[in-house]
Amino acid sequence: MEKIFVTRPFLPPLEEFQEYLKKIWDSKWLTNNGQFHKELEQKLGEYLGVKYISLFSNGTLALITALQALKITGEVITTPFSFVATTHALWWNGIKPVFVDIDPNSFNLDPNKIEAAITPNTTAILPVHVYGNPCNVTRIKEIADTYGLKVIYDACHTFGVTIKDIPVLHFGDLSVMSFHATKVYTTFEGGAIVCHDESTKKRIDNLKNFGFLSETTVVTPGINAKMNEMQAALGLLQLKYVDQAIAKRKEIAEQYREGLKGIAGLTYLEDFPGVKQCYPYFPILIDKDKYGKTRDAVYEELKKHDIYGRRYFYPLISQLPTYRSMESAQPGKMPIAEKMAEEVICLPIFPDLSTKELNMIVSVMQNYKERKS
Repeated sequence: MEKIFVTRPFLPPLEEFQEYLKKIWDSKWLTNNGQFHKELEQKLGEYLGVKYISLFSNGTLALITALQALKITGEVITTPFSFVATTHALWWNGIKPVFVDIDPNSFNLDPNKIEAAITPNTTAILPVHVYGNPCNVTRIKEIADTYGLKVIYDACHTFGVTIKDIPVLHFGDLSVMSFHATKVYTTFEGGAIVCHDESTKKRIDNLKNFGFLSETTVVTPGINAKMNEMQAALGLLQLKYVDQAIAKRKEIAEQYREGLKGIAGLTYLEDFPGVKQCYPYFPILIDKDKYGKTRDAVYEELKKHDIYGRRYFYPLISQLPTYRSMESAQPGKMPIAEKMAEEVICLPIFPDLSTKELNMIVSVMQNYKERKS
């Protein structure tokens, strides 16, 4: 049987991509704000409901540049329950991450824990919309406004997500997206920064292109983070099919919920009221006392059947050698995040996951619970 990984990209028909490749080959314009790059920025903005969007070669460089664009320094409050790029972007900017515990219902940064972590050196909050579930954007804005802090959202899981029909990208000073191959929408690698005014977009565009303002003028020490034409071409094709892909992901999530609901010890997230999801992952929590097996045991059992889930996010960023010596990362300071990291596993979800494969995954979970050893 073919191995079933936690996710894999939805790719459009090859012949359609080849048509774009021919145009790129004929024009000999491979990067540097080419035809497809310009077209993708326009069409992505229309699809996502945002006016100012800057494309990047990957999401990590977009995160690093977002912090540069707002001139963030000192300390930034963030979550330990994310991919390491969130915190690495702070480190690359010489910023100290301050970890705060998460909310047990959303897995997002807990707004009720933020204020206690604010110091005179705090300049911003970097929350993550984990698994596409929006943060408590209203409360975070209230805190940021009260203390004069910037808010940069790591929105890498939230392609097309809305809250009561308002795009989640409208919140915060900036939002950062990822179009990596594992995401709902992909450009091979890729990413973007969404901002709210033309002057900020110009600064971001300068930063991602070495700081060039014109052919002979460099106004800031920028970086090379431009998206190339082949990435942009795939992005344009992906837009034609992304609604179809998200609809299929939703269907798979509903099938999982139906199949798993009778298995004691397993908890999964329901859709949040008023939120239009994109279903980037299907996380479940495994209560070892009720299920009878640990999350790690389940992870290994699934692999025996060529099912490759992901313990996402484990370990916590705060538990990694790079960060665990920090005061805010000490054991016991974030009990909810520590518990979630020990219990969570993301089951495979992607548009061409078959019903047969999904039923097999559910069956393995059921049978393993019932097994004596």
